Amino acid sequence: MGLGTGFVYDERYLRHRPGEYHPERPARLEAIVQRLQNNSLIKELVRVHPFEAPLPWIERLHSPEYVKRFEQACKKGYSIFMVPDCGICPDSYEVALLSAGGVMAAVEAVMKGLVKNAFCAVRPPGHHAERNRALGFCFFNNVAIAAVYLLENFGLSRVAIVDWDVHHGNGTQHMFEEDPRVFYLSLHEDPHSCYPGTGFRHEQGKGPGKNTTLNLPLPQGSGDKEYLQALTEEGLPKLREFAPEFILVSAGFDAHRDDPLAHQNLSREAFKTMGSLVLEVAKESAGGRLVSVLEGGYNLTVLADCVEDHLRLLMAA
Repeated sequence: MGLGTGFVYDERYLRHRPGEYHPERPARLEAIVQRLQNNSLIKELVRVHPFEAPLPWIERLHSPEYVKRFEQACKKGYSIFMVPDCGICPDSYEVALLSAGGVMAAVEAVMKGLVKNAFCAVRPPGHHAERNRALGFCFFNNVAIAAVYLLENFGLSRVAIVDWDVHHGNGTQHMFEEDPRVFYLSLHEDPHSCYPGTGFRHEQGKGPGKNTTLNLPLPQGSGDKEYLQALTEEGLPKLREFAPEFILVSAGFDAHRDDPLAHQNLSREAFKTMGSLVLEVAKESAGGRLVSVLEGGYNLTVLADCVEDHLRLLMAA
């Protein structure tokens, strides 16, 4: 028996309540866990227990003033933090720390050889969170914090982040656009028609990080063919050239044709293919080390389908 696939989940993630009709709701994780219980897959996964991310790691990427403001807003019982789509409740600050720490725990488990790869069913998501700003349902940038943890705690020199959420990960890009150690590859809906309006082709990194950002925006209405073509013809060659020692996936499943929050037409199969192609690169240069982190995905059935498929891929790797 080889190493198993790690699964990060904690019922405390359900305590973040951004509002009664908010799309990023606790039911998202409940749908995933229910599916994994129904098909007994949960018994075959290695549970990885999250911890609250220590503040020094959060503050590598988020300003201490911002972190404090977020904590105070939750303590004071505010229902919104900074922007209308970032709904909060008194528990949101602790849950956001646990979300970032869940990804750190997964990365640690892979680096220590306890699991071969992992999936993090965490919330709130993270890839829109900027250094000083909550945006798009996100407060702390989970994937970005995990990347810095890999570089600075485990001494890696090349980490790749592959983001196929339908919305561009503005926060992740901005945090690393001057850092040549992190390659950020994003496939997303054209910023002209989709939130957050960033991720144009000409955004390729800055200074020492020039050419370590690759944005592949796809026109509204794009489906499997367009996505897989962009990934295989442009994304993967650049990823292979970078030769990452670890791959983090910002796994949003909202580019699916049945998702209510965007305008793309991906099938369940396309997500499986993308997952399998990225896993191949992880096997080639990273010894298979890969951690996927839940970002978007707001149709509960589609979300459960896609996460189940993705976990089966990781388990078979």
